[in-house]
Amino acid sequence: MNQKQIKNIARQVHLWLGLATGIIVFIISITGCIYVFEEELRGLSKKEELLVPIQEKNFAGVEKIVLNFQKAEPDQKITSIKVDQKVSNAAVELSTKKKTYYFNPYDGTLISTGTQDWLTTVRKLHTSLLLGDTGSFIQKWSVVIFTLMLLTGIILWFPGRIKAIKQALTIKWKGTFKRVNYDLHNVLGFYASFFLLVIALTGLFFAFKGVKNAAAFLTGSEVTEGIKVESKAIIKEEPLAVLYNRIYTTAIQQYPGANTVTLSIRKDGGLRLRMLYPYEWSRKQNTFFFDASTGQLLRYKLYKDFNTVDIIEASNYDLHTGRFFGLFGKIIAFLASLIAASLPVTGFIIWLKKKKKKKKNAAKRSLV
Repeated sequence: MNQKQIKNIARQVHLWLGLATGIIVFIISITGCIYVFEEELRGLSKKEELLVPIQEKNFAGVEKIVLNFQKAEPDQKITSIKVDQKVSNAAVELSTKKKTYYFNPYDGTLISTGTQDWLTTVRKLHTSLLLGDTGSFIQKWSVVIFTLMLLTGIILWFPGRIKAIKQALTIKWKGTFKRVNYDLHNVLGFYASFFLLVIALTGLFFAFKGVKNAAAFLTGSEVTEGIKVESKAIIKEEPLAVLYNRIYTTAIQQYPGANTVTLSIRKDGGLRLRMLYPYEWSRKQNTFFFDASTGQLLRYKLYKDFNTVDIIEASNYDLHTGRFFGLFGKIIAFLASLIAASLPVTGFIIWLKKKKKKKKNAAKRSLV
């Protein structure tokens, strides 16, 4: 198969996959572009809710906060509790399926209540198109298709002659609209493609267990769910406030130094506690899984025991969002995602122009 045939195949794959998933790629890219700066945007939009005046008092405790929540919202079920250990005056975030509640860390009183903010909507658009499991299925396969489009796009970009490389790397701003649009798609797409491949592959790592297994195989390490805990001890059921407080208190005593501690109620009904520690590159995160009714520890993963694939998994989110390289990485991820959002638009215009040209030529031939 010669170069021309390879390019023709790549062109057809690129075209039809692009037309099929263009809108979805645009939504995923533009929401990803925004969510890169989620921490900064959330801090600006919710500063009054996230921080309270500093006081010389100890943390009120998870039990008191949960009890105050249950008094205020007796019919609501908790989905997560997040405690900022690093910032003493940071509000404790308690979430349900529809709302987030902010509690004073010093006395456990309710500061404010809000429906899921616009950034949460952005995240859900990015991960599931606001369509639940169906949207997640569409989203992850769209990322697979987008990865194929990036690879075929690189093949199409590569000029047939070495002398033409300089031309293929330059946007001709003084050209016609058609020419500028083509260059925006072709040139910017090439520059962003390598960063977008990293973003797409890390996205696939979230979506497909097979990608994680492949990473384990390539690194010669093993995907594990952590160390299982076998216990025959009989634990009496406790009120949720007492149970959550016991899990939290035991964890911070045994594994001190965490920046944030988040207790989540999983979809399968179990409890998960995540403790995130200060780190420079790969995330230092301890994770514990508990029985929801008894609080019995079932299994755990400590960052000190991470193998190669665990380190890749711990680094995956930061690579996906650009945080791995600090502010510079975020800016690169933002620009790459912005370019990704433009590609379906410029690509559709290219296809539309060619389609109109073919119709015009066909009309001319019919008159001859």
